[in-house]
Amino acid sequence: MMTSFLETGLQPEIIKAITDLGFEIPMPVQAEVIPLLLASDRDLVALAQTGTGKTAAFGLPLIQQADCNDRATQTIILAPTRELCVQIADDLIDYSKYIPALKILPVYGGASIDQQIRALKKGVQIIVATPGRMLDLIRRGQINIRNIKNVVLDEADEMLNMGFKEELDGILAETPTEKRIMLFSATMSPEINNIARGYMNNPAEIVIGFRNASAENVRHHYYMVSARDRYLALKRIADLHPNIFAIIFCRTRQETREVADKLIKDGYNADALHGDLSQTQRDHVMQRFRIKHIQMLVATDVAARGLDVDDLTHVIQYNLPDEPEIYTHRSGRTGRAGKNGISAVIIHSREQNRIREIERKLKIKFEFNKVPSGREICEKQLFHFIQKMENVEVDHSQIESFLPQVLKKLEWLSREDIIKQFVALEFNRFLDYYKNAPDLNVHELKPARFEKAERGPRRAANAESGFERYFINIGRMDDIKPTTIIGLLNEYTRNRSMRIGRIELKEKCSFFEVESGFLKQITAAFKNAEFKGRQIVVSEATAKDNEDSDGGYSRKPSRNKFKSDFSGPPKRRKK
Repeated sequence: MMTSFLETGLQPEIIKAITDLGFEIPMPVQAEVIPLLLASDRDLVALAQTGTGKTAAFGLPLIQQADCNDRATQTIILAPTRELCVQIADDLIDYSKYIPALKILPVYGGASIDQQIRALKKGVQIIVATPGRMLDLIRRGQINIRNIKNVVLDEADEMLNMGFKEELDGILAETPTEKRIMLFSATMSPEINNIARGYMNNPAEIVIGFRNASAENVRHHYYMVSARDRYLALKRIADLHPNIFAIIFCRTRQETREVADKLIKDGYNADALHGDLSQTQRDHVMQRFRIKHIQMLVATDVAARGLDVDDLTHVIQYNLPDEPEIYTHRSGRTGRAGKNGISAVIIHSREQNRIREIERKLKIKFEFNKVPSGREICEKQLFHFIQKMENVEVDHSQIESFLPQVLKKLEWLSREDIIKQFVALEFNRFLDYYKNAPDLNVHELKPARFEKAERGPRRAANAESGFERYFINIGRMDDIKPTTIIGLLNEYTRNRSMRIGRIELKEKCSFFEVESGFLKQITAAFKNAEFKGRQIVVSEATAKDNEDSDGGYSRKPSRNKFKSDFSGPPKRRKK
């Protein structure tokens, strides 16, 4: 194991710059990648979690290998979001501060393209860009990448998830045949494999941890409650951790706004991050979050992509993601740079099988935690308050002149009474709120019972309490994602206030959940709907639909079959 950056082969100017930044011992991905890139021109696929030091791993060798006497662009680094693009560029500028002739420029959408063009004309050896802006500049003839030597795809899985496949193809088509491609990703999806096969030549592969695994410094907790109690459970988790600094992931923009509004109304330092915000609003929210004026940021997966915030104590998943790989990205935002973090999931009882699926695929283990009681929270908050009081700095010169009057005012109280009065002044609101707080926990199913239930007769997969389950006759073969179904619901119902639950994609059909009460509206809205030129069929899901879906069921289900096909007990169906 490397014990110093001196062992990597980096030149003195770079060593000096990173020493100024406090770099001492290379992180595992840096110890593996830096010597390989310095010694070889071979393509590289590196799998490692966000926050494990990937920027320095590829950035330091590229800085050392850049020819500062040549003003032409030699390296392009592609990143999925503006935030990540700027962060990478800033890091590379810091790493190269003792190499003043090296020019590094971030280019991204949402900023003046004219200013970026003027900077490019002065000569830039390393460009860090978002795919859309890079392709735009290439098509305008403002960037010539036909002679570049290196292409870095950072957070490649995120770029593909965000729909940048066409942009990546367009950019790579403009590059020379002889070049080195470095692909960095947290997960190894089929799409990443396709890029490796299509564009790379016998790449070296470096895996830090397990493929598609979650960060090692993250503990994984789950809480099980009724669907209607999700928000109450979220509040209790936050109250149990007075110094919480967290991202809370929700499924939809509407839910993100609702949860953030409730938190703000209840007195928490919270805000929302979603796709309806302008870039200026987004930057303002992110700046407040980075300086910890916001303790809890409520966000959708799309809006949170590319965020890089240090020292997160928690990632809280208000809803489970549709794919295990997304869980990897969410949980990887905490427990970074050697620090510990917690990824907490709030589920209902029917989602326990999805917890097991994530455990199997990501090789992690979840801890079942009970939602804290009111007494536990009050005790934790009390001792947090006492600790703050113990550690407060006292400016005696400012206070002593007031002490005689204060002491006279309080002389009728004993020492013990004074302590009680001060604690009550700060603490009464918690005591009042949690005085008769109910138990929110739904008891965990034992593994034996759970496995037996999985192997039992198939029956209708009921939606969670408060939701209804629907069938739709499009699936993976139609090249759809969960966001496709959400988009269709928004387009045809024109009702963004509906809460959308779990979405399950099959090969030729899919199922989705919507909160109860919208059956007539949804079925009427999709009566003449189309997707890619064929009619969409949406109806209430039946037991028969769920059985046939394994074999690729694609016809319109009959709601009249519900009673005869349902094999569960009557009480279960009624519930």
